[in-house]
Amino acid sequence: MDSPHHELLRSRDWRAALFALGDVAEAGDDAASFAATSAQALSRLVASDLTTLSRCDLKRGRRAVFGMPAGAIGVDERAAFDRHFHSHPLVHYHATLRGTFAHRITDSLPMARFRQTALFSDYYRRIGLDHALALPVWHDDDELVSIVFNRRGHDFSDRELALLDALRRPLSQLFGRVRAAEAPALAPWGLTAREGEVLHWVAAGKTDREIALIVGCSARTVHKHLQHVYTKLGVETRTAAVMRVLGRN
Repeated sequence: MDSPHHELLRSRDWRAALFALGDVAEAGDDAASFAATSAQALSRLVASDLTTLSRCDLKRGRRAVFGMPAGAIGVDERAAFDRHFHSHPLVHYHATLRGTFAHRITDSLPMARFRQTALFSDYYRRIGLDHALALPVWHDDDELVSIVFNRRGHDFSDRELALLDALRRPLSQLFGRVRAAEAPALAPWGLTAREGEVLHWVAAGKTDREIALIVGCSARTVHKHLQHVYTKLGVETRTAAVMRVLGRN
């Protein structure tokens, strides 16, 4: 099904969308590369003060987020979001109502009402932004993955929604490569998805504290995950764990 606003797009819009898609397609098959490249490429299509790849754990009611610019969302901000996880209009629309198109917060409720919510007061006022738009790229019973655009001062237009919706299906297919790559890497070792996620960020050179910021937990929890990883892999260090999964020892 086409976006309800697809008639707003012109030939130059389609060309720009294809260039952006090409950039994402050339990224690696890992979550970090997909997140960084899609945030950069799609921000050239739709102006955004903060663009993130949001991975929502629907069973635990928590979100792991990779943002551009990096470090824009800290520990307190992540905790504030999770406090209102299930009441968030975008999570509700895409996870509960199973909406498939790009969606603005103001598509769910008027801005005046949104400003009166605890979510706005606790999270959006804290990060200094007031408009958000989410493009879903993956959804199953366990996880909702969206590229989320945030900005201050003015809402997203119907044309911007149409631009993103034009990329929805191919982006979903590209993210499927990420999911497929994650699964073979974990299967032989019996690692859980969260343990695999932590190990991925270890391989990317992140500290426990940095990983905690990315996945939305405490550094102590990251340390516990790594202890489980070491036990399952039969190693004692971070480097050895990464090398074992990569098949180099």
